Amino acid sequence: MNKKNTYDIIAIISTIGIICWMTTDYFGGMVIYLFSYGLIIIPIIILYIVSFFDTLISAIKRGIIQNKTKVIFHGLVLVAIFLTNIFQSDLFKSKGVLRATLKDDQFHYTLVFRNDGNCENEVSGIFGFQEVYHGKYKFYGDTIVFTKKPYENDFIPDTLLIDRKAKAIFIEKDKNGKFNTTKEWLNHFEIK
Repeated sequence: MNKKNTYDIIAIISTIGIICWMTTDYFGGMVIYLFSYGLIIIPIIILYIVSFFDTLISAIKRGIIQNKTKVIFHGLVLVAIFLTNIFQSDLFKSKGVLRATLKDDQFHYTLVFRNDGNCENEVSGIFGFQEVYHGKYKFYGDTIVFTKKPYENDFIPDTLLIDRKAKAIFIEKDKNGKFNTTKEWLNHFEIK
């Protein structure tokens, strides 16, 4: 096997490894997987960086045609980054009508209510943890009722109260069933 084939194989393996690592962003976050599988991921990152610069230098010296395998695979990473950013953007989603965030000591929960009746609960945590839950809602005056809750447990109830003066969405009710509209820790989302 000659030197060119070796560099092509390194470009292919490192690119596939980087793309696989990038997909972990959809399963909790890339940083978490880096800490969990660092002995595998760090060598792949180093191989990718070395291969990328080798491809860049070689393409300048010998041209793109001589390095088409490496250029194609390194281009795939750029395409993957581009497509990931488009997928995670609001470009193909309905316009947001209301956005509110609740911050606790480990996580930030951001509710995004969209014009078409869909909503998202974007959960962000330490070490780059991210998860998005999808649901559906309806506005009834100053009340939000979830027809499909954007969460897997009872942390966010199915009925919320919007207080636009206080710039808050309250989630707690007292024993009489009335919303507690006093801002306290973990009882409201701040409207942005």
